[in-house]
Amino acid sequence: MKQLLSVIDQASPILQAARKSTRLSQTELARQLGVSQSRISSMELDPGSINLAQLLAMCSALNLELWVQSKENHVHRADDRKSTSLNEPEW
Repeated sequence: MKQLLSVIDQASPILQAARKSTRLSQTELARQLGVSQSRISSMELDPGSINLAQLLAMCSALNLELWVQSKENHVHRADDRKSTSLNEPEW
């Protein structure tokens, strides 16, 4: 899976899809991360509640990598960003 993450709300479906593709329940993922199942649910539903350390731990447990790169190094296809110009802020 390769997914551009430009706003925090996009993280919800990405995290849920990754967990489901690894066939982990929220309870199993919670056990791996040392948190409660309700915390995993909260992290999936409200990714704004996740700090960077938690996001990195969750990505690791879900076999995901988090990349950060300069926008000018990323090739934007018209179908990926139909309504946003390259110079327009994303917030």
